[in-house]
Amino acid sequence: MFIEVKNLSKNYGNQPAVHDLNFRIEVGQIVGFLGPNGAGKSTTLKMLLGLVQPTSGSITIGGKDPHEQEIALKKQIGYLAENNPLYPEMYVREFLAFIGNIHQIQYPDKRIQEVIEWVGLEKEAHKKIQALSKGYQQRVGIALAILHDPPILILDEPTSGLDPNQRDEIRNLIKSLQKDRIILFSSHILSEVEAICDRVLLIHQGKLVSDSPMKEIKDLEQFFKEKTS
Repeated sequence: MFIEVKNLSKNYGNQPAVHDLNFRIEVGQIVGFLGPNGAGKSTTLKMLLGLVQPTSGSITIGGKDPHEQEIALKKQIGYLAENNPLYPEMYVREFLAFIGNIHQIQYPDKRIQEVIEWVGLEKEAHKKIQALSKGYQQRVGIALAILHDPPILILDEPTSGLDPNQRDEIRNLIKSLQKDRIILFSSHILSEVEAICDRVLLIHQGKLVSDSPMKEIKDLEQFFKEKTS
């Protein structure tokens, strides 16, 4: 499994949002996707998810075009949106069963229990989502993303609004998901990117200004400022 982006561009009218992006991500990598507000990150993620049609260029996921095989490829992707949309009035198990039914998961009860244990929701699974802390709601969002066992995870601000202990827990959870998966991790919290990611894609004004291994970046904050100022 891989994601390959070639000469990807998106215009809204005469306004370019993304211009000529090129990158490839392989299995086993956690890749940070960074950029200032308005840099084109959200537009790029929407194109990867098949929600927005590119103006030009191409995206292939495992060699397939997401717009030609939209349903099949969406089954290959787990997505945690920045605002983590959940059904707060539902119980945790009820919600995951609902999502499992949508994905037509075989042996859903077994898989739901596996995921609940994996993300550390055992003590909270009997509660309504609205009764959970922000940290546990993020865990439900990650459970939602991995329930159908996708080889690709796209996580948009997964640690936003969490306290330091909660961030550590979510960070360790994400690292535990790395094997046999592609993880694209978008965040404004640079310390989280430094702690989690193997590689950084930095976008500015719709263009990719850096594709660098994390180990080659001494100070990510300074690096970010230099590339986007």
